[in-house]
Formats: sequence, C-alpha cells, structure tokens
Amino acid sequence: MFDRGREILIATVLSVSALVWAFWPTLLEFEERWSSDPQYSHCYLVPLFSVWLLWSRRQQLPALSGWPHWCGLAVIAGGFALRMLGTLLFQQTLEGLGFIVCLVGLSWFLMGRAGARWAFPAVVFLIFLIPLPYRLQVMMGAPLQRIATVSSTYLLQTFGIPAVPEGNIIHLENSHIGIVEACNGLGMLMTFFAVTTAVALCIRRPLVDRVLVVLSAVPIAILVNILRITVTGVLSVVSSPELARKLYHDLAGWFMMPVALLLVFGVIAFLNRFLQPVQDREQDVSLPAGMLSNATSTASLSERLP
Repeated sequence: MFDRGREILIATVLSVSALVWAFWPTLLEFEERWSSDPQYSHCYLVPLFSVWLLWSRRQQLPALSGWPHWCGLAVIAGGFALRMLGTLLFQQTLEGLGFIVCLVGLSWFLMGRAGARWAFPAVVFLIFLIPLPYRLQVMMGAPLQRIATVSSTYLLQTFGIPAVPEGNIIHLENSHIGIVEACNGLGMLMTFFAVTTAVALCIRRPLVDRVLVVLSAVPIAILVNILRITVTGVLSVVSSPELARKLYHDLAGWFMMPVALLLVFGVIAFLNRFLQPVQDREQDVSLPAGMLSNATSTASLSERLP
C-alpha cells in the first residue's frame, strides 16, 4: 500500500502531465517565439531553475495532510477561465497566465494552503516563460532605443570620437551604428529581470532588499546596452567597422552578461554594506548579557552609595 507522500507524488506527476497536455498548443506557440526571437532565448532555462528551486526548498516542505484540498479546484477553474478569455481575445499572455494560475491551484489541491505557499516562488517564476504582448513590447522598445542612441552618442563624444545622432542611427567618421529594434536593450532587460529575480529568490535578505535587487535589472540592462554600443563605436574607429559589427551582433551579448552579473553582485554588496537588517543593527548595539548584568549591578550599587 502506498504511503501518503508517494500517493501525492504520483498524483502530482499525473496532474502536471494532464495540465501540460491541456495547455500544449499555448506552450508550443511560446516555444516557437523563444526559438525565433533572441530576446526570449533565456526562457529555456526558466523551467530548470523552477525545478531546482523546488528541490533546494525541499527541507521546508510542510507536513502533508489529507488530500484533496477542494479549495484548489476554484483556483484551477480560474486559470482555465483565463485561458478561455485569452483564446477569445487572441491574447497569448492571458493563456500563459492561466497556466501559471492552474499550477498554483494544483499545488493547493494536492498539498493544501501551506504546500501552495511553499511552491509559490518556483511556480510564479515560470511567468518569465510568457513573451510580452506585442503592443507593450513596442511601447517599451521605442524609449529604450532613444535612450541608447543619445547616451551612447554622448559617451563617444566624451571619448573624443566624432559622433552625430540621426534618429536611431549614430554616424561616425567611417561608418554608422543603427540602433534597430532588436538592439534596443529590451532583450537584455527581460533576461536581467529573470536573472535578478532568480538571485532575489536565492539570497536571504529582507523583502525590501529583494525588491531592490529585482528592480536593479532596469538600470543594469540600460547601462550594459549603452556600454555595448559605445564599445562598438570605439572599435569601429580604432580598428575596422567589420570587426565592430561582428562584436556588436555576435559576441557582445556573451561579453555583456558577465558584466551584468558583476553589477548585480555589486548591488547585493551595496545592500550588505549600507542596508543592514534591523534585527542585525539591534544585535550590534545591544550589550552582551554579562555586561548588562554588570551594568545593572553597578547602577544599583551607585544608588546605594551616598
């Protein structure tokens, strides 16, 4: 006879398989987007990190009580409602969110409220599987293009390199750099949001510090993209435009990722240095027990003395 944990494990495997089958058309469309759009190439690693996060938190798994927990069915029904709404409105984002909601409801159905709370970080991290809606992508891309063009031009001029912006093109002495939509930094922004969120889930810091780590993805992505364009412009002048274009399109993404990770760890080091948790500060300023007792006895002795 199976014990309770094995029953829940088998039910989990079967239920997740059925859920993946139900959302298979949506997941297949997402995968086609990942393979064709470099901005979402990081999505292949998202499920692997979620599985690792569950495994790393296995010691925190609460005691499993009797199942099923019927409240989870209401959450699953809400997820399928989102999926139907997304299908009617031709919005893949809503369909993807419906998949995430169904996973939350499934964990609640199988493991109860405490189990759903335990699985919640790993499940919600799967939101990075969902590509941005096209309209939102266009709205974010245009300002990022403009920021990258103006800032890179300013840096090139600061380094003494003649550079003139024209729209989203930077004209140099012997070449030009086009800040096209694919190079506006949005792909880096999406990747760094996933990376900083993963880091925030792994570190042991207060909630405010974790939010700051996640939000640091915005300035880091913008800064790294500006650095990539500036280095490309410098190489185009001092070496050859062909080498600069090869770096810009082929190698810069790989070179910029370690730089971005160093900046993320720099943010964490800054938080560790200047934003010490309240409980740690209280421990730092509090007196040890022995000193406290000595201070108390000294104070009482001074009160008895004339």
